Amino acid sequence: MADDKRGREKQARDADRRQRQRDIAADLERGDETEPPVDSDEFADLGSELESLTFPAAGSEVVAVIGDREVNSGDRGYTIEELVPETDAVTFDSPSAVRARVQRPTVAAAMKRVVEASETLPDADLSESQREAYEKTFRELKAIDADDDDEGVHVISDWIVERIRDKEQLPGSRSVRREAAKFCRTNGYEIRNDEWLGI
Repeated sequence: MADDKRGREKQARDADRRQRQRDIAADLERGDETEPPVDSDEFADLGSELESLTFPAAGSEVVAVIGDREVNSGDRGYTIEELVPETDAVTFDSPSAVRARVQRPTVAAAMKRVVEASETLPDADLSESQREAYEKTFRELKAIDADDDDEGVHVISDWIVERIRDKEQLPGSRSVRREAAKFCRTNGYEIRNDEWLGI
């Protein structure tokens, strides 16, 4: 490339584009952080107890070993049992996967309710992709109404559990997003069409 004004401008544009791509990748890697994570010091003591498990480990095994341990997020404490589904259907590949699950307690508690409710269905299988879609909806709700006692997360997790109980089927991820969008619009939260909940 020629070392002239046009060449330098192109290099600057390319550098700017690469920086934006790195920023986007970093945002995705953080998993759409929407609530203050549990302090990493909270996990220091859990490390040795988690190491006593053989991974991959089922949620029920994690709860059996460290279910009574408490982690604090903000001004509230949660036991691991409140955040990890007590089921063999959910497995964790490593100790870091357990830590990642409990770092966002509001979302983890909602997902625990949904997963355990889905276990009551005789023929339903909550696939990993459907779990991820539900979880992304909860994270988006947490981000939207972070100052309102997480009402959106609670309302939508209640709605999913009621659908499972009353209709004896898992609602599709699109239905869950639609219900979450309806909650947001009813409560005055603006949602753009290009967002996850903009359905």
